[in-house]
Amino acid sequence: MTEPSSSERPAGATGEAVRDLLAAVAGLEDQILTGDKAMPDETALLEGYRWMFAILQVGVDAFVTADSSRPRFTEIVGAAKKWGGDNSDAFYQYAPIDPTKTYRVRGIRGDAVYFSLTVYGGPDDGHYSERIVTSINMTDLTIGEDGFFEFILSPQQHDAVPWLKLEPDAVCAITRDYLEQPSTGRRLEWRIDAIDGHDDGWQLTDADQARRFHAAATWVRDQAAIVPVVLADPNTVADPYPVPTTTFGWAAGDASYAMGSFELAEDEALVIDGRSPDCEFWNCCLWNELLHTFNYDYEIEGTAGTSRVTINGAQATYESDGSWRLVISERDPGVPNWLWTQGHRHGLIWFRWFLPEVTPDRPTTRVVKVADL
Repeated sequence: MTEPSSSERPAGATGEAVRDLLAAVAGLEDQILTGDKAMPDETALLEGYRWMFAILQVGVDAFVTADSSRPRFTEIVGAAKKWGGDNSDAFYQYAPIDPTKTYRVRGIRGDAVYFSLTVYGGPDDGHYSERIVTSINMTDLTIGEDGFFEFILSPQQHDAVPWLKLEPDAVCAITRDYLEQPSTGRRLEWRIDAIDGHDDGWQLTDADQARRFHAAATWVRDQAAIVPVVLADPNTVADPYPVPTTTFGWAAGDASYAMGSFELAEDEALVIDGRSPDCEFWNCCLWNELLHTFNYDYEIEGTAGTSRVTINGAQATYESDGSWRLVISERDPGVPNWLWTQGHRHGLIWFRWFLPEVTPDRPTTRVVKVADL
């Protein structure tokens, strides 16, 4: 007798899709071990193995198990889920969107100093989103004394205010809430519900399940193509660019950003001088080449206060004229605003300013000996 092909067996399409996803994950290990994208040292390689499963987890959460008819906000970034430019001050959650449906979003603000929801449009096959469809932040909302707010997402005009229009290519919504003291502050509570009736029934099918696993495999491969990021001009910070009118992927539309990098010997420090315009929130993060933060669960006490791998505007010490000076080094320099390299000889520097009154001026940089500080 002839054995049935994999596509003829029960769940055969899903089996093929799962093997596609497993092959994509195996390709991640090949990437961090060999070739021109291989991790340069043991620390980077160990972080690479964690990164592999962070993007896999996000891919499964966003494309395999998410359900636009019964959506939930699922955390996609955190202390143990590092990828894509995370940071220690923010919480990001994801929900799938069906552009033909109507959704009610509700929340309780907590201690968030900035928060928003952004709807993204583009393909629904695992590739990154291509544009922002619509967005809303706390300045657009009426927030009760208890912190409660709500709004509607729908394709047709809705009586509720605020109302955000869903375009035909809307595929997902991502929330952002930033806390100045994230380890002790109260997180914002988000909820999303589809409110335009219930489906007649639900059934798990081979075709739909296969489509979802293939999308997760596409996601994994696309994320792998973005990294590692290595800047050619170390120990500098580029000109900040304005709050964008368009964006790619799941970037925010309310922020001005600036990227830099460092490459330092153990006895060297990078001094960054700058000034932040009036804004709702700003911070600076140290990332590795895979675009995730160093481990902020293990900050250490230095001679001039806590050493951090990220710092925000409420944590920084300012000069008398309102400017700030950050110092990046491995050794404790004994000065305020020390950012600890945590054993990394090189890395990326990322600034963000949410809702700035003007585009920030470019920070200046210089390399000095730690002993000279």
